[in-house]
Amino acid sequence: MTTELTIRRPDDWHLHLRDGAMLEGVIGDTSRHFARAIIMPNLVPPVVTTADAGAYRDRILAALPKGDRFEPLMTLYLTEHTDPDDVEAGFRSGLIRAVKLYPAGATTNSHGGVRDIEKAMPVLERMAEIGLTLCVHGEVTTPEVDIFDREAVFIETVLDPLRRRLPELRVTMEHVTTKNGVDYIKASSANLAGSITTHHLIINRNAILVGGIKPHYYCLPVAKREEHRLALRAAATSGDTRFFLGTDSAPHVDPLKECACGCAGIYTSINTMSCLAHVFEEEDALARLEAFASLNGPAWYGLPANEETIRLVRRAEPVAFPAKIETGAGPVTVFDPMFPLHWDVA
Repeated sequence: MTTELTIRRPDDWHLHLRDGAMLEGVIGDTSRHFARAIIMPNLVPPVVTTADAGAYRDRILAALPKGDRFEPLMTLYLTEHTDPDDVEAGFRSGLIRAVKLYPAGATTNSHGGVRDIEKAMPVLERMAEIGLTLCVHGEVTTPEVDIFDREAVFIETVLDPLRRRLPELRVTMEHVTTKNGVDYIKASSANLAGSITTHHLIINRNAILVGGIKPHYYCLPVAKREEHRLALRAAATSGDTRFFLGTDSAPHVDPLKECACGCAGIYTSINTMSCLAHVFEEEDALARLEAFASLNGPAWYGLPANEETIRLVRRAEPVAFPAKIETGAGPVTVFDPMFPLHWDVA
């Protein structure tokens, strides 16, 4: 049995840090283990211009615990009024690493997102020209589509037509949750990759619904049937370079989760590497954990892999993680994988 594993320092290719007191309360859980992260722009108000992104980056760096080395990779929130020239200027400056497409109403703070993809085409065409990646929240939000089918319908009705129209556009399908998504990425010949979260490798929809409503397992895209979870596990542990880690770690204070209309989001930054080592060990794939967490993402985004390493150690006794973390904004419940975690970042 493997009891130690040294890998390149990982990156998180989909992260919510929020702002203000919440940002200050959670950023250390990421910067402790991760060297870089793609930062989601769905603040209130959202990060829509290069100037917004620069100011947000400054706030993130100011909140870093002393001595931590961490690089926030900034994104812009795509709207129907986004200026292609501003996007290109941000990209050319090295500040903007991607633009995020939120279908309006798809998730937290997405009401200002895109309703008519045609109105965003000037920006998307410019991105295809300059090689800037589009990150997509791959769900339709039309009320007639069942919430468990939103991803599959998005691929069929939005993503595939867009990629046929703009084959040069680089697209990251973020937080893939279905076998449909996995198969679509595997069938592509170029310019498509997918991030996979920690929690979607571990939970299916039973975790949310069986034995009572479990709000801390509720996220968007919502967890699906077991067949989809198994497809995600197979993709993540395969070594296929088109799949990589994007935790979608999304802190909400407990009162906003534990209520009649709770927020979507699961907080995994603090224990992701322990959870991933457990999953990859179960799949007899520890040798491919580095590819998923540390190598495939940088290669897709055109960045070098980190030179620093981290060491994972399998402890005889389970590793203790807090049930909640305290932030200046309030308490945040930590993801419970529902099994003991023996792997620890030494």
